Amino acid sequence: MTSTDARVLVVWLPDWPIIAARRRLELPAEQPLALIHKGVVFACSSDARTSGVQRGLAVREAQLRCPQLLVVAYDPQVDARAFEPIVASLEDLVPGVRILRPGLCAIRARGPARFYGGEERAASTIHEALAKADIAARLGIADSVFGAERAALQTNDSTPVSIVALGTTRQFLAPAPISTLDDSTLVPVLRRLGLHSLGDFAALDRVAVGARFGEAGLRAHDRASAVDRLSGAEHTPEIDFGADAVFEPALDRVDQIAFGVRTASESMIDRLAESGLVCTALRITVTSESGERRERSWSHPHHFSAADVVDRVRWQLQGSGGVNAGPTSPVERVELSPARVDTSAHHESGLWGTSLDERVHHALARLHSMLGHGAVSTPSLGGGRFLSERQVLVAWGDETPPSKRTLPWPGSIPPPAPATVFTQPRPADVRGPGGEPIDVDARGTTTAPPAWLALGRSPAMKISSWAGPWPVTQRWWDAEARRSAHRFQMIDSEGMAWLMILEDHEWAAEARYD
Repeated sequence: MTSTDARVLVVWLPDWPIIAARRRLELPAEQPLALIHKGVVFACSSDARTSGVQRGLAVREAQLRCPQLLVVAYDPQVDARAFEPIVASLEDLVPGVRILRPGLCAIRARGPARFYGGEERAASTIHEALAKADIAARLGIADSVFGAERAALQTNDSTPVSIVALGTTRQFLAPAPISTLDDSTLVPVLRRLGLHSLGDFAALDRVAVGARFGEAGLRAHDRASAVDRLSGAEHTPEIDFGADAVFEPALDRVDQIAFGVRTASESMIDRLAESGLVCTALRITVTSESGERRERSWSHPHHFSAADVVDRVRWQLQGSGGVNAGPTSPVERVELSPARVDTSAHHESGLWGTSLDERVHHALARLHSMLGHGAVSTPSLGGGRFLSERQVLVAWGDETPPSKRTLPWPGSIPPPAPATVFTQPRPADVRGPGGEPIDVDARGTTTAPPAWLALGRSPAMKISSWAGPWPVTQRWWDAEARRSAHRFQMIDSEGMAWLMILEDHEWAAEARYD
């Protein structure tokens, strides 16, 4: 007989992904809606299902069955964020909530049953409380998590609570088809073995199932046998480490605002430190007296201190107007919110003192504070066909923009890249064996084989070997930004390798292979 300690209460919110998406997009309830993930329907509304739309259907087929269907990309983050207030409401009624997935959570049934006077009364109380908060929920209670979930899924509007009697969950699950396991890898194999129901699968020896199907098979066998137990950490609400500075009356001087923000920034950094965290990315929102809101995210190469936060507030208020600029309207409120945090153990100082990297960091931070945002930059490697395009300067402390290095760049230089790239291509002259100028004709061939190379006013050097030309054409539709050139690789008589470029009938050295 199963112990009452193993009983599980599951709270299910039908069509939760659809509800969360409707709230985010502010859509009317009568609008048929489908959420798409990886090109197929992930979830759909009840009116869409009435028209034949179902989970796993291709987008075009779903639109064919329901022409008025609104298709929206599925965002799991929207689900999770929207579900947090629901869980908070549930935690006001019962402790120990565990989120199985957005829209579905589980609780050990023993505590609520004792407190409210039985499982049925506990489930009814929770359902009524959620209904008063305009939350349509279904509840199931059984000996296992999977059994309670299946019980909740079999409820309806008239009977929103389903309770499987103690010790009978395995018999309750036995008639269910094997597809109930919702495992696209395991289910087809079980069907080919002649196992068409959960009861058939549960009747197999557990050791044999583990030997044949491994850990995934054992987990599925536990669900079919109603022996899976509630595990994992209980839900803990996310701590809000943000801090606000409110100014009454509103302030229009940058130094006054920065001074007023210092206490809020110190409070935020201290609360993060108490939780063993540091802030590596920060979101600052400035609200002016006129109602205008300006929000910006800032990154830090290490982690923010309170002084760093104050500096970012000052730079954001100054904007692009320089150190003497200020807000266009008096500021009423500054909101500080950590956009990304990390464990403080990852940012501890070295055991034997300050490292060279940290000294450089402090020096750059000092320069940045004195000169303002954007005055100190760090190089970053970007994408592009020309080497000068790949050198991207990022304001020190800002997050490096997403790299496009992995994109295909037809015409770009293959590895290895030249070690020395000239800030400005060095003018050069390339001649043939008889001293004649060399160009590339319309067919993409050289008018003569390169034989002599001269860089600037240096004496001409004999070319020992060369390769090319490789044409590069980009933005041919843009009269100002279009470029058309030919690249060559050349080695002079002294063994130095050069990356040469011929553009507009003019030669230049773009880089050197050291």
